[in-house]
Amino acid sequence: MRDRQTKCPMDALLRLLMGPWTTYILWVLRSTNEPVRFGELKRRVPGISAKVLTERLRLLERAQVIERRHIATIPPQVSYTLAPRGLELNGVLDKLNEVALRWNLVEQMSATEPVKQDQVDKVA
Repeated sequence: MRDRQTKCPMDALLRLLMGPWTTYILWVLRSTNEPVRFGELKRRVPGISAKVLTERLRLLERAQVIERRHIATIPPQVSYTLAPRGLELNGVLDKLNEVALRWNLVEQMSATEPVKQDQVDKVA
């Protein structure tokens, strides 16, 4: 996970998390309390290609944020869960969800009428 070009731990973490689809993948894995198979994960992240999902999962696995479980069956069963490092992000993901819900509500409210700051404060 560490980028050799930076000595800042926050920079390395943000580069990992802000990659395309990464936070969304983590949110989906966090939202389930059981291993998620590749196909199911792809269905739960609409619009992501199999190639990009594979790249993101490999990156997260190398960073020890997720765990990949492979069962040698026909066809092979591969599933993903959050690793301990990924579980550490639950609070951050929950806070992001709170902000997303609040922003969504404000956007819905502003679609019908202008929103004042005191209305936004009530949503918070």
